[in-house]
Amino acid sequence: MRNGPHGPSIPSGPTTGGPPPAHRAIELGQRYELLEHLGVSTAASQDFDELARGLAEETGFLYAFVNLFLEEQTFVGLHQPPPDSGYVTVGRTMNHNHGWCPEVVARRKALPLYDVHASPRFSGNAVVDAVGIRSYFGAPLIHHDSGTVLGTVCVIDPEKRPLHEARRIRDIVISAGAQVMDRIAPAPGR
Repeated sequence: MRNGPHGPSIPSGPTTGGPPPAHRAIELGQRYELLEHLGVSTAASQDFDELARGLAEETGFLYAFVNLFLEEQTFVGLHQPPPDSGYVTVGRTMNHNHGWCPEVVARRKALPLYDVHASPRFSGNAVVDAVGIRSYFGAPLIHHDSGTVLGTVCVIDPEKRPLHEARRIRDIVISAGAQVMDRIAPAPGR
């Protein structure tokens, strides 16, 4: 763990996997250009923190994020347990090769992991060990006109969820993603 601007964060390391560096640079440039065009700040936002808090409450998860994919994953919205709760306190950024949001960005659709240990592909992740996460549900933030994936919304928790709850939680997270995009760039006709 390292101390970030808002508490300990997941350890950083070299980015591996995913698209080649040149492609990542193009995607990053497109994200910044679109965010600037839309007038969206890349700084932490009280509005997005509140949205994350509501998402955590609705799903019953300890952590919730509104995550922009910039040089690092940047949590412009964050809800987590209080520092004295005994749970890990995360910072506002995380390396691109940690967590499951990079998979959501790459696949451009929701990823429900009711028990991350149930899938060998997703169980070996720095977040599993550093924060002790057992369940993850994330959805992409896709701009309606350009198709640019700006980031994700997600919830994580140290408790696995019953399989029969997966669809309900996934739908809540997808709905929260739509709410974020409505705030960032309302679709025509809304």
